[in-house]
Amino acid sequence: MLSLFDVALLMLFVAAAAWLWRGHGIREQALLLARRHCEKIDIELLDENVALQGLRLLRDRQGRRRLAREYNFEFTVTGDQRLHGRITLFGRQLASIELDPHPFSARDEDVLPSAQVIQLADWRREHARSGQTPQ
Repeated sequence: MLSLFDVALLMLFVAAAAWLWRGHGIREQALLLARRHCEKIDIELLDENVALQGLRLLRDRQGRRRLAREYNFEFTVTGDQRLHGRITLFGRQLASIELDPHPFSARDEDVLPSAQVIQLADWRREHARSGQTPQ
């Protein structure tokens, strides 16, 4: 006959196994997202692998604290250097992808429009003409 302690221990074991199984699926999602991001900006994901760095409580876009999984991966631009990247997920939802500083090719400027530099004086002049007051 099973005691209450045995049932509680069994439930704890099943919950831990389910959490680990789900974590494996989230790791596969992180690998897929890292691979897509690397392809998009024309860099090479090395080793086709992401490694769990840890679990943290982070704020999401709505400001709520949620459990986040952070994974590390390595990439290269030139083939010489191994650079590090980090991907953060809230469950299966992408929170952020961060890459070490790396050189960009001319093609990357078309993909990343935020890489354009705008002079502050020009920006102020343009926004002053449109009736917006610069801050």
